[in-house]
Amino acid sequence: MLLSELAKALGLTLSGKDTEITGVNTLEHAGPTDLTFLANAKYESQLETTKAAAVVLSAEYADKVESAIISENPYMDLAKAMHVFSKPQGCLTGIHELAFIHPDADVDETATVYPFAFIGKGAKIGPNTKVFSGTYVGEDSVVGPGCILYPNCSIMAGIELGSGVIIQPGSVIGGDGFGYAQVSGKHMKIPQIGSVKLGDHVEVGSNTTIDRAALDVTRIGSGTKIDNLVQIAHNVVTGEDCLIISQSGIAGSTKLGNNVILAAQAGLVDNITVGDGAIIGAQAGVSNSVPAGFVGSGSPLLEKGNFLRSSISIKKLPDMGRKLSALEKRIKILEAALEKGNDND
Repeated sequence: MLLSELAKALGLTLSGKDTEITGVNTLEHAGPTDLTFLANAKYESQLETTKAAAVVLSAEYADKVESAIISENPYMDLAKAMHVFSKPQGCLTGIHELAFIHPDADVDETATVYPFAFIGKGAKIGPNTKVFSGTYVGEDSVVGPGCILYPNCSIMAGIELGSGVIIQPGSVIGGDGFGYAQVSGKHMKIPQIGSVKLGDHVEVGSNTTIDRAALDVTRIGSGTKIDNLVQIAHNVVTGEDCLIISQSGIAGSTKLGNNVILAAQAGLVDNITVGDGAIIGAQAGVSNSVPAGFVGSGSPLLEKGNFLRSSISIKKLPDMGRKLSALEKRIKILEAALEKGNDND
């Protein structure tokens, strides 16, 4: 499309000459018909070497390129442009004859169901939802409007998804929570009879698992985005607009407030609370509740300033060890000298 058309679609201003745009790429790798962006001043020098047809950037840099779209938030507006050029997954519409849909299921006529999908008894599939091949939707589950269930994901029985939910391939929503009681040295399974409810516009990454509650509901708040390979245990509750990054694990009955960020491989024990807006760093071990606005990292978890000071100290430990050994030797020499002096007296 023409750059002027794209600028109009984004509600932004075109600077320089109009040109045709066929795709989006980075400053370094963009070709002569690509759109790119400058969101960080440290990459300004690449404006001189980029081959891009046009750049999304702030007004102060507009005179450095031949064609630009002027933006107060280039990164966000590039994301909007990418939606224009992105190709949706899938090539079918309607309900394929090779899908299994139970006679008592309710599938909206505008939904798309691919071959070899399974939709169980009493399940409901909302308008404009896509159910890809290999997906399992269990009995009495409710999938809201505009959802996308990518291949080989599993929505177990009695689960509820809000509108615009995206489940990436291989994820399991509503598998049994890890609940056992020890009886005579054996592990007896505790039935997990609760549910899982995902709010509107939640996204769940590939091979992530969200366990059903033992009782009541495991609940993921609207707008929350969950990365690949995350484990969310039974009865966990998250607030809205949380970010939970790859390989994080949240143990049972823990509660997250709104806008919480868990960086990669963060581990949270059961039955704690993480307050609104808290940020937990990568590989952190969280064993106690965290107040709203807390920023920290480390295992055990430390406030950001303490963690940074501790990290610096750890780097100094080898040198400190050598100095300590040298001091111990000097002390022994001094003690020996004092003892010899006492003997002479």
